[in-house]
Amino acid sequence: MRKISIIISSLLLILITFTKVNSDEKFSSWIIEFKKKAINEGISKKTVDAVMNNAIFLPKVIEYDRYQPEFYEDTKTYVSKRTSKDKVKKGKRIYKKNKNLINIVDKEFKVEKELLLALMGIETNYGTYLGKMDIISSLATLSYDKRRSEFFSNELITILKLIDQNKVDKDILFGSWAGAFGNFQFMPTTISNYAIDYNNNSIIELKEAEDSFASAANYLNKIGWRKNEPCFFNIELNENIPRKLLNTSAKKIKHKRKFKFYKKYIREFENLNIGDNVKVAVITPDSDIVKDNNKLKPAYLIFPNYDRVLKWNRSLRFAIAVCTLKNKFEDEL
Repeated sequence: MRKISIIISSLLLILITFTKVNSDEKFSSWIIEFKKKAINEGISKKTVDAVMNNAIFLPKVIEYDRYQPEFYEDTKTYVSKRTSKDKVKKGKRIYKKNKNLINIVDKEFKVEKELLLALMGIETNYGTYLGKMDIISSLATLSYDKRRSEFFSNELITILKLIDQNKVDKDILFGSWAGAFGNFQFMPTTISNYAIDYNNNSIIELKEAEDSFASAANYLNKIGWRKNEPCFFNIELNENIPRKLLNTSAKKIKHKRKFKFYKKYIREFENLNIGDNVKVAVITPDSDIVKDNNKLKPAYLIFPNYDRVLKWNRSLRFAIAVCTLKNKFEDEL
C-alpha cells in the first residue's frame, strides 16, 4: 500500500511539473510573438527587450481576476468598509497636507476636492496601498490569458509606448494586479489619455501629489463631471415598479427617464429635491449577487454624475462608495 502511495505521489509531482513547464513554455512563446507585435506598433526594440525580457507569468493575477469583491459583497458591506470614520480622518490629514494644491486643482478643473479625496481614499487608502505587483508581468499575464486578452494587450502596448517616449519610468511600475498604477490607480490608456505632468519636470509621476491630483481631476473633467451635481439618492421603491426598469449590472445603465416618470414608483418622492425633467435611472445593486435578496432593496436613484464615476470603475458598488465618501467629506472640510 505504501508503495502504491509513493507511486501516486510521484505521478502527481511529475504531472504538476509537466503542467508548469508546459505553461512556462507557452507563455515564453507568447512573449516572443508579443514582442514582434510591439515592435510593429512602432515601439523601439531596445525598449521592448528591456521591458519584456523580465516579464513572468503570475498565476496569482489570474486568481484575483476571477474573484473581485465588487462582484460578491453586498452593497452595505462593501460601502461601509470603504467609507469609515477612519477613512474620513485620513482624508482630512491628506487635505491639510496638500490644501493649496488640492484647492487650486479643484478650481482649475471644476472637480470637487471631496470627490478627489474620496477616489484616492478608496483606490489606494491615500497612497498607502499602491500595490506591489510588477505591472508589466501582470499585464502580460492577463494578455496571455484568454478571458480579456485584447483589452490587456492594448494596455500593455500602451505602457510600452509611454516608456519608449520617456513619459513614465519603467523601474517604478509596481501597482495593482490588473495593471493600475499610482495614487488614483490609472490604467496605461488612462495615463496616456488624461495624465498630466502638472509640475513640468518632464515625467508623469502618479505616485506624487501634484501630478496625481491634477491627472485625476483632468480625467474627471474630460469625461464630463458636473461640479456640485449629485451622484445618487437612496430611495425606497413601491412594489408596482416594473422589474425591467431596475438596473442590476454596471455594464450599461438603461431606462434613463425624466424624474416625473419615476415618481409613481418611489415612496415619499416629494421629499426628494429633484426637478421633474432631470434624467435619472434606478439601480438595485444586490439583486444579482445576494442570495434570497429582496429585489427592491437597496435601491438608488442615480444621476449623470454617477455614470461618470462608472467610467472610472464599472462597478455599481464602487460608484456608490465613492459618492458616499464624497458626501461625508462635504460635512468635514
